[in-house]
Amino acid sequence: MEQEAVGDLELSVGYVLKQVHASMRTAMDEALRPLDLTVPQYACLELLGQNPGLSNAELARRAFVTRQSMNLVLRRLQERGLLTRPDQAPHGRALPTELTGDGRTLLRQASVTVRAVEKQLFSPLSREQQLRLREDLAACLASSPES
Repeated sequence: MEQEAVGDLELSVGYVLKQVHASMRTAMDEALRPLDLTVPQYACLELLGQNPGLSNAELARRAFVTRQSMNLVLRRLQERGLLTRPDQAPHGRALPTELTGDGRTLLRQASVTVRAVEKQLFSPLSREQQLRLREDLAACLASSPES
C-alpha cells in the first residue's frame, strides 16, 4: 500500500488553515494591545463572561493553554481588578473565577474589538459562506480523535 505525501503546501487545507489562524492571531494581538490585553487574557475574560465560575484547569483547556500559563493569566487579571477568585476552594481544589464589574466592562470593549478583526478577516466570504465554513470546520473537529 502506497502512502500519500503532503505534496504542494499551497494546496494543503491544513497549511492554509494555519496561515488563517496566524493572521487572525496577529490581528487580535494588535487590536487588543491598546486595551492592555493579550489574546490568552482576552480568551479568559470571554470564557468567564460566558461561563462564570470556571476553574483554572477548565479555563486552560478551553483557551488552549497550559494550566501553568492560565495561572499566570489569572494572576495578572486579578491584579488588575478584572476578576475575583476565592482564597480557598469552596469544595475540592478548584478556585471558581468570576469577572468583576471592571472585567465585564473591559470584556465588552475587547469582544467588540475581536469581532471587528474576525469580520475583517472573513469579509471576502458571504454570510452563507461563513456559516458553511464554520459548519465544515466543526464537522472536521468532530471527527478528530481529540474531540
